[in-house]
Amino acid sequence: MDSLSITLIQTPLHWEDPEANRQFLGEKIRSLPDGQAVIVLPEMFTTGFSMNCAHLAEEVNGPTFDWMAQHAERTGAAICGSILVKEEGGLYNRLVWMNPDGTYEEYDKRHLFTMAHEQEHFSAGEERLIVEYKGFKFCPLMCYDLRFPVWSRNGWDAAGGADYDVLLYVANWPECRSSAWRKLLVARAIENQCYVVGVNRVGRDGNEIPYRGDSALIDPMGEELLTFDPDEENEKTHAIVREDLTRVREKLPFLPDQDRFTLR
Repeated sequence: MDSLSITLIQTPLHWEDPEANRQFLGEKIRSLPDGQAVIVLPEMFTTGFSMNCAHLAEEVNGPTFDWMAQHAERTGAAICGSILVKEEGGLYNRLVWMNPDGTYEEYDKRHLFTMAHEQEHFSAGEERLIVEYKGFKFCPLMCYDLRFPVWSRNGWDAAGGADYDVLLYVANWPECRSSAWRKLLVARAIENQCYVVGVNRVGRDGNEIPYRGDSALIDPMGEELLTFDPDEENEKTHAIVREDLTRVREKLPFLPDQDRFTLR
């Protein structure tokens, strides 16, 4: 495809109430006009950023997987966001990318937020995920991952080109560090010559931590194509364009000059 519409849903969340969040977000998704291609929800969109994961985590193919599959099928759009998952004795903050045909892909958060003791509850992911969808390649990551540019680094191969076209972050990023969120999203777009999507929540969570959102869609030159006002509860859609991405990479061929190294 030459272009792809991406819908960002910036919203408050019901604290530790998966059913209320599924109902609430389902209403938002049903209100969207036809023609969405990718719909992005915040991190931990069924619970808020709760460490009460032993109680709240659900099995793979649990109720939220079914909910995502139903809405993806009905809208014809891929739906992604992260939820608490338990699998084989482990607990994970897991991003689920649900396709309209019911197939899905998963990414477990690599960088666990030590200031909230996330590492005491969850196992960290070990592999990055690249999703190919309707002619675009996505690299979906989460919140604290944004602070670690090596993990999001866009590789380059002369035969295959860039690793990905869109870097996508779902988050519960607090208001007190909102300046860092906005600046790092732009930095990731410029250094990786890609579109960047950042979806953050608003409102206060059960720990009385405030979030102001600042969700955004940023182009490969670091220009904001789509923004939200602070604390705005809304759904916004913008199309990314293949030709614009190609033009930047051809005019400014920086990616082939990057340092060569591998992660261990």
